[in-house]
Amino acid sequence: MDTIPVTVLTGYLGAGKTTLLNRILSEDHGRRYAVIVNEFGEIGIDGELILNSDEELFEMNNGCICCTVRGDLIRTLHGLLARQQAQGQRPFDAIVVETSGLADPGPVAQTFFVDHVLQQRTRLDSITTVVDAVHVLARLDDSREAAEQIAFADQIVLNKSELASEMQLRTIEVRLRRLNPLAPIHRAQRANVALELVLGRGGFALDRIVALEPEFLAPAHGEPDHVHDEHCGHEHRDHQHDSEIGSVSLTTHEAMDRDKVGRWLEELIAKNGQDILRAKGIIDVQGEARRLVFQSVHMLLEGDLQRPWKPGEARCSRLVFIGRKLDAAALQAGFEACIAR
Repeated sequence: MDTIPVTVLTGYLGAGKTTLLNRILSEDHGRRYAVIVNEFGEIGIDGELILNSDEELFEMNNGCICCTVRGDLIRTLHGLLARQQAQGQRPFDAIVVETSGLADPGPVAQTFFVDHVLQQRTRLDSITTVVDAVHVLARLDDSREAAEQIAFADQIVLNKSELASEMQLRTIEVRLRRLNPLAPIHRAQRANVALELVLGRGGFALDRIVALEPEFLAPAHGEPDHVHDEHCGHEHRDHQHDSEIGSVSLTTHEAMDRDKVGRWLEELIAKNGQDILRAKGIIDVQGEARRLVFQSVHMLLEGDLQRPWKPGEARCSRLVFIGRKLDAAALQAGFEACIAR
């Protein structure tokens, strides 16, 4: 049985999640989506889209499904999947879980790794954060939740871009990349980002991390922290610009000891996982033709050997940690201790 991709859609109050969700529900795309929201009143879906407001499960005008969360997310997902199977319906093309504007998306993402049924039937595809270009800088100054939502993302929709100047947009994008150097940023007006960029992207899948290159750990020319060299060398970059949340980037051209790397990451996540919101990395393992790829969300860690290094490709290890009050010196020391001697 194929697993159903899940997109967790998050963003601060007023960012434009409602507009994006209404596009998903009403566009003539021929796909069947399930959308789970925290509070029906918050989502504000136009009344004419709902055919039966007395049911927990709503059929939308394009054949999509919208169900309101009444109770636990796992119970809701179990019921959604069971009803689909009992009624002999074709599988959903995707499930979208929209968090409330003040929510931490971490526990929602973890749901899909800790429940046996959901592990078998679904897969976390993406954590997409919608950002309001008009108010995001102010929210980052006064809201921990806004910063966490950006830090968790594997892609960011910079909405209401028509209301900001090009210079303002560039300033915002620099600030967003300081918080999260991993996530691509899509500018949008009224959340008009192409749905194929939001749904079915595979941004959370371990075997798709490599698809983020060459942007992975590489700020553009002219932006802060751009490294003007052709090879990896040995570089450590640390950003701590937004109160408690920041990112630490580690790079080395020396081969790593796989066992040491595994132990270090496991111990690090076990001890500091609550403060490490996201982490991703590509590791050059001594004596191994393939690249070791890993990622983590809070206390969850997964890793695997992926494609071989290409002929002539510079072999180097690159890691990014995004979290609260990261100890850059300790991360650097732990990282260097894993170099094969």
